[in-house]
Amino acid sequence: MRALRRRESLSQVQLAEKLGVSPSYLNLIENNRRPLPANLLIKLAQIFAVDVHAFATDEDTRLVADLTEAFADPLFDERDLTSVDVREMAAASPVAARAVLSLYRAYQAARATSDDLSSRLSEGEELSGVDAAPDNGATLGSSHLPSEEVSDFIQRQLNHFPELEAAAEELGARAKLTTDDLYSGLVRFIESEFGVRVQIARWGSERGVLRRFDPDKKELVLSELLPTRSRTFQLAHQIGLMTQGHTMDRLALDPRFTSDESRALARVALANYYAGAVIMPYERFLQAAKEERYDIDVLGRRFRVGFEQVCHRLTTLRRPGAEGVPFHMIRIDVAGNISKRFSASGIRFARFSGACPRWNIFSAFLTPGMIRIQNSRMPDGVTYFCIARTIQKDAGGYHAQHPVQAIGLGCQVQFARELVYSDGIDLENPDTCVPVGVTCRLCERTDCLQRALPSIKVPLRVNENLRGVSLYAPVGNGKSRQV
Repeated sequence: MRALRRRESLSQVQLAEKLGVSPSYLNLIENNRRPLPANLLIKLAQIFAVDVHAFATDEDTRLVADLTEAFADPLFDERDLTSVDVREMAAASPVAARAVLSLYRAYQAARATSDDLSSRLSEGEELSGVDAAPDNGATLGSSHLPSEEVSDFIQRQLNHFPELEAAAEELGARAKLTTDDLYSGLVRFIESEFGVRVQIARWGSERGVLRRFDPDKKELVLSELLPTRSRTFQLAHQIGLMTQGHTMDRLALDPRFTSDESRALARVALANYYAGAVIMPYERFLQAAKEERYDIDVLGRRFRVGFEQVCHRLTTLRRPGAEGVPFHMIRIDVAGNISKRFSASGIRFARFSGACPRWNIFSAFLTPGMIRIQNSRMPDGVTYFCIARTIQKDAGGYHAQHPVQAIGLGCQVQFARELVYSDGIDLENPDTCVPVGVTCRLCERTDCLQRALPSIKVPLRVNENLRGVSLYAPVGNGKSRQV
């Protein structure tokens, strides 16, 4: 409810007036200290033009999922915690539950720091003075990673920022921007409104720099290695910082940010959001997406953006009354590191351990540039229709590394027919579904050939004289522990 209220830029007083309750009572509901009555639930659904299920599947469910994953750590194996215990804890005191997660993150960070120091000592590395660094909250071992805090912030806002959408539309009208003349139009705008000169720099003179703004010289330098679409994006990003700085600062005052680094990274994410909204205006992009049945390649060519930019924009189409398909999106590298994630589909991503290797996003690396399609059946029985494809960063010369990443985009299977990628696929056939988990520790599918760790839901019993499809497949008729 808080996320929806903030999305509409309503104060607690304003929303309380619409609901006919006191601001103090509304505050108690938003802080999980009072239940949400059915009559208010209906009013809220009408005010925000959303389905009532939207109030039951967001932050509380994420909290339970994160706690469950944290308690899957072998550290808690002897505690016999059940799923009921976890849900009751989250429901009884969500503040305390989040505190437990903070402690677990701190423990993980301390463990990682210890492992790092042990590794360096074993290699004979001199440590004296190496770790002396400013106490800025971003040093090795910090329990609050800025990237994680920003991801959580975007998730709480449903990845939709109405003020930035409105500002992008205002810029488009004011500068008379068109897709065919977007880059030139943005150059004219920044020059006429701010007196800023845009220059394209040779790679040799600005090595390693893709965008540099000098406010004193009023000069914006873009690298010649950036393709036109990337120059346009970086130009829109800079205009966002210059015109929407106050809005971004206010949004970045979210009390759950614990460091200046998190707030600075949030500003970057918001400026990127603004740039995407400028290049792909909401109404035109949503209409095109529906007409072309979310064909990412067609949308990319029409709006002259890359595969990742289209996917990211598709996840932001959450305007009440004008919503697109609720997508989830994930970006990983070849080592499995998740660098971007958002879920409007309800799917859960691993927070503290490795992701399931059965996801098609991993197989995408086997066929670079090709779209991989998969029906993914999660342990809770929900099926998701997912596509995945690799992308390659192209900013660099011959000697530069060109990192390859994979983008995963998906939705619940009931929305799949709205996507062109579902053509010819028998969505009703359960045999087409690939069983996928969140992490090995939380998945009860012991017959998985790719299982790397034992499941906390099935006791580990090893019989040296018997080998099944997995080393961790149960042997005997022992009862499983339900978590």
